[in-house]
Amino acid sequence: MRTNHYRAIALAISITTPAAFAADLPGKGVIVKPLQSTLAEETFQTELVNRALQKLGYDVQPTGEVDYNVAYTAIAAGDSTYMAVNWDPLQVDMYAATGGDKKFYRQGTFISGAAQGYLIDKKTADQYHIHDISQLKDPKLAKLFDANGDGKADLAGCDPGWECAKVVTKQIEAYGLSNTVQQNQGNYSAIIADTLTRYKSGKPVLYFTWTPYWVSNELKPGKDVVWLTVPFSANPGSNKDLDTTLPNGKNYGFPVNSEHIVANKPWAEANPAAAKLFAIMKLPLADVNAQNLRMHEGESSSADIQQHVDGWIKAHQATFDGWVSEATAAAKKS
Repeated sequence: MRTNHYRAIALAISITTPAAFAADLPGKGVIVKPLQSTLAEETFQTELVNRALQKLGYDVQPTGEVDYNVAYTAIAAGDSTYMAVNWDPLQVDMYAATGGDKKFYRQGTFISGAAQGYLIDKKTADQYHIHDISQLKDPKLAKLFDANGDGKADLAGCDPGWECAKVVTKQIEAYGLSNTVQQNQGNYSAIIADTLTRYKSGKPVLYFTWTPYWVSNELKPGKDVVWLTVPFSANPGSNKDLDTTLPNGKNYGFPVNSEHIVANKPWAEANPAAAKLFAIMKLPLADVNAQNLRMHEGESSSADIQQHVDGWIKAHQATFDGWVSEATAAAKKS
């Protein structure tokens, strides 16, 4: 009888301990509504944040996909919780227009060293000695990149709702390229896929891209393609006086960006564990590039991306556990 009694006690402990542990989690009972843009390649970094939030006990809802401007508006209003893709300084006006630091919690840098700019295939660059985008004022050079027969260079550009689209439009005008260069806008993934097909068929290509993204793993700068410089800095809005010249003296038209996690400010203040997590998480840009390339090569389903997140956490378990521990400790101090 005593043996059965001890077994019953042991069973009761095994059942209640997880529940008791869950009650100690700082996020228990708190709903998180994450957002990202419609760019599937942003899912990996967002899901990594979601996993850490889940470890803290938060009830993380499926990530919504909306345009950046909608995301900022929704987070500022408290209709959504956070997004992990605040580009700075590229989206400075979008951030400010929806409330800036009064509405958003933004601490720490999630991803750093994000480059952007224009590239052409190395074969054409070497053959015609093209190194600066302003050289495409020459109709003969511009025509090399004409894909639709209108005589203008076809520049694979950005989705219309993205800030980079405004920058490209501004620079085409500022560099006197309006008569010779056309920014092709639309779904970026589709446009860049067409560009890659064109490159593989041996034709000249001209495109805008950024890192982290798979393109620079597929078309390697310095080997397959080259970055084009610009004649001077030219950005729209409050970035109009921004000097985009790099420390090495070269100017590619865009500053090196950082990506931050931005959250609704009142929500972050009420959830110190999540706020701490958002401030301390850091993801190497090269890891995002590599994951994005796997998506491009066919591993792009939701299940695939979850496996990529699993793999990253397993490979960096101590780092991931450290984030969770530090965030938990922050909640206990508050």
